[in-house]
Amino acid sequence: MARSDSYPDGTPLDAADRHLAAADPAMRGLIARWGPVAEVELPEASREHFGSLILAIVSQQFSTRAARAMFDRIMGQYSGRLPTPAELLATDLDELRVAAGLSHAKARAIRSLAEHIESGALDLDGLPGLPDDEVRRQLVAVDGIGDWTAGVFLLFTLHRPDVLLANDLGIRKGVRDAYGLGGLPDATTVTRLAEPWRPHRTRACLYLWRSLETAPVPVSS
Repeated sequence: MARSDSYPDGTPLDAADRHLAAADPAMRGLIARWGPVAEVELPEASREHFGSLILAIVSQQFSTRAARAMFDRIMGQYSGRLPTPAELLATDLDELRVAAGLSHAKARAIRSLAEHIESGALDLDGLPGLPDDEVRRQLVAVDGIGDWTAGVFLLFTLHRPDVLLANDLGIRKGVRDAYGLGGLPDATTVTRLAEPWRPHRTRACLYLWRSLETAPVPVSS
């Protein structure tokens, strides 16, 4: 059996996992079984900030596989590449929605995102220099982007170390199983249980998703 200060392969825990293992027995168990955990790999086109936000929007309440299929269909309307915000705004919204299999709400959210960028209300290039709360504030000003979508962007695109997606269905299921809870915890309960994970809540989320062999799926945006 692996020691509590090492991964299953015997290598020592890194600093983040040492903190999690010492702070929370439930995390220690996940690390002992699944560590070291790696981030979810994003499609190349979605590594740009505009692309990653489009992917996050289409991922709302869909599996990773379904979301990536929709993302690919969006790019298919632009010869297989990510459109610019101006190109997206020049596209008939209903045509794009039908071609990509988007809901009306998701199509409107993507258009709102492009409008905010084109108007200068949202400066994507400036987001990496802002604190987490300010990034969230600017993103949720876009119609159709909520706390979950902003959190996904912070976690997977900006690689912020202390992001908690407390309303994510997979995180809630992972917490239920890791803590042996009788039912699915709400976001408030997840937030409370996650306090000892600070400042490495991102890594804890990755372990919870890994324990379910899944990826983030929100209850809402």
